[in-house]
Amino acid sequence: MLFNSYMFVFVFFPICLFGYYGLLKSGKPEAARVFLTAMSFWFYGYFNLSYLLIMVLSIAGNYLFHRLLSQKKLWGGARKQEDTAEQGYAAGRRVAAAQRAGKKTAGYGAVSRRTVMVLAVALNLCVLFYFKYFDFFLDTVNGVAGTDFVLRGILLPLGISFFTFQQISFIVDTYRGEVADCSLSEYALFVSFFPQLIAGPIVNHSEMLPQFRVFGEKKADWERIAGGLALFLLGLAKKALLADTLGAGVDYGYENLAYLGRADACLVILFYALQLYFDFSGYCDMAVGIGRMLGVEIPVNFNSPYKATNIVDFWKRWHITLNRFFTKYVYIPLGGNRKGEGRMYLNFLIVFFLSGLWHGAGFHFIVWGMLHGALYVVTRFWQGHVRPRLVRKRAGIPSIGTTAERQKMTPAAETGQASRTGGKIVTLMSQMATFLYVSVAWVYFRAESIAQANTLLWTAVRGEVKKISMDLAECLRPDEFWYVLKVLHLDNLSFSRYILMFVILAAGLYFSMAGRNAQERVARLKYGPVSAALLVVLAVWCILSFSGVSTFLYFNF
Repeated sequence: MLFNSYMFVFVFFPICLFGYYGLLKSGKPEAARVFLTAMSFWFYGYFNLSYLLIMVLSIAGNYLFHRLLSQKKLWGGARKQEDTAEQGYAAGRRVAAAQRAGKKTAGYGAVSRRTVMVLAVALNLCVLFYFKYFDFFLDTVNGVAGTDFVLRGILLPLGISFFTFQQISFIVDTYRGEVADCSLSEYALFVSFFPQLIAGPIVNHSEMLPQFRVFGEKKADWERIAGGLALFLLGLAKKALLADTLGAGVDYGYENLAYLGRADACLVILFYALQLYFDFSGYCDMAVGIGRMLGVEIPVNFNSPYKATNIVDFWKRWHITLNRFFTKYVYIPLGGNRKGEGRMYLNFLIVFFLSGLWHGAGFHFIVWGMLHGALYVVTRFWQGHVRPRLVRKRAGIPSIGTTAERQKMTPAAETGQASRTGGKIVTLMSQMATFLYVSVAWVYFRAESIAQANTLLWTAVRGEVKKISMDLAECLRPDEFWYVLKVLHLDNLSFSRYILMFVILAAGLYFSMAGRNAQERVARLKYGPVSAALLVVLAVWCILSFSGVSTFLYFNF
């Protein structure tokens, strides 16, 4: 089921909202939790009942592993069971280290417990591999070895990458001693909670389970519900009014690469960078908004990523929960920065390789990931070595003295340097450079192959210089705006069909790179007749656009 559909807006969510608060008002928190789980199953199974079966089996299997890893008696007291809702990662590592150190009393011992954890993670990855990568694997083998294995044409269950990673993190944290025992109803809702089920964010047990356990204390908070509704509508507008409009131009461009001029290709690249942002961040805004209306706080997944001034900053802002997952469960276990600088850079590249592969089964996704990884390594090297030296040199700080003394002097020098070089101009140039690099990398993310991506990029650099395609401009011409041009008698001008395209492009660039994001706008929103009227107009406008409804891009990943 789609958030941007009549079924969700007029049937599913009203039933969900009133049923949930009705059960809470009746003093039945456990029933409310089961009700939300059932509604989440309906939401997921609405796409395809076979999807629901896969998810339910995944939930059941992983819960059994959780219970197995949580049994004190089974493991002979080898681990100290703690309620770790507030326990950090370091404490969990100490527990696991104690187990590896040889605390093998009665029972199966810590080594066997580790084997169970590895088995659970491996099974999750095998399921993900089969549904998402098996055909890609066969196709690669056919291309390399000249074999003719028949591709299975396996249907990819929606959201499997998200709920698989979510359950892997839960299993690993159970092994580390960071998860208190939870009931099956709590776990089922944790995995299936419909606002973030299909396209994230990838939530953590410490964020969600404590909220699910206090359902009995919750009452309808009308101010919070109003804020959640406002955030939902802003996210819906991102998707329905901006992302889908820009997407029409992107689809035209990729379907007609041979006919694009240089300007057309550049526009298509920009259109997709904005489409992807408004599509995915719009979904996450809607997820957070729905959660707030239900009294559940879902973590923010975006923080104005196109305002980033370098690629390191970008990944602190874009898909925040995925970055968090790879940091905790891949980068740190690989050694992080504890095994030397060279190993740290290698770990970065491994993380970005896996990030590219996680997003899709194709070599073009790997290229996308490695483009980010390469710049990330270069940026970290610059930040750690080159920039401090330049700052000290320009500030007249001697290179002699201890490292601590030089580092102590550097921050003040950096502040002075920023003011001398025109901080705002430098920041703007860095932001634009980062955005352009990310936009070019997105070409490999959107393309169906490396060859197709290379063709578009080559056209953007060396293509024919000609007038912007009228057909491309027509793709970004919403009827409601075209009527406005007619009323203003601008529709007969020779350039009238380009007006809307550039207005939409300018609006997209402004909202993503300069304006406040949806979270900031809702935080500053003053509720009254004017704001209510504006939200009603926005809601009606979005709902009228449902006739051209489209799925979210991250449903494919």
